[in-house]
Amino acid sequence: MLETARIDEMRPDDGPDVLAIYEAGIETGLATFETAVPDWSTWNAAHRPDCRFVARDADGRVLGWTAVTQVSSRCVYEGVVEESVYIAAEARGRGIGRALLTRLIDACEAAGIWTIQAGVIDENVASLRLHEGAGFRRVGVRERIGRDVEGRWRDVVLLERRSKRVGR
Repeated sequence: MLETARIDEMRPDDGPDVLAIYEAGIETGLATFETAVPDWSTWNAAHRPDCRFVARDADGRVLGWTAVTQVSSRCVYEGVVEESVYIAAEARGRGIGRALLTRLIDACEAAGIWTIQAGVIDENVASLRLHEGAGFRRVGVRERIGRDVEGRWRDVVLLERRSKRVGR
């Protein structure tokens, strides 16, 4: 259950908080293979402006975020995006990830997106449960697709959520 948080559209001034939460995700070793946080300009340019949200507490502090990137520049994939969701460590287990994904899914469908993909490191059980609870299904495992910060090869579970309203 979502506790004391609201979901808002991401604003440019949320950048430092978004990047700080992303950096904490990098440090877990379970969220991404990235090893460095980009600057806000780079992050902003890579993510669609119409499908990005933050969760805020009553004081306006950012507790988590979600955003999407296009998977391809080819027109046949214009309705396919890859999603990211990151929650601050102190806010996990409160339903914030689910609330963010719910809002994201609605925004994606309103934008004509028919498939949302996610790649989750196979040991990130919490993220796998979150995505499956939001209607994503496992479509495969990309074995030994990337190395973590310690140089170990890791598997990534590929998930997707197909819209029941768009592209049918």
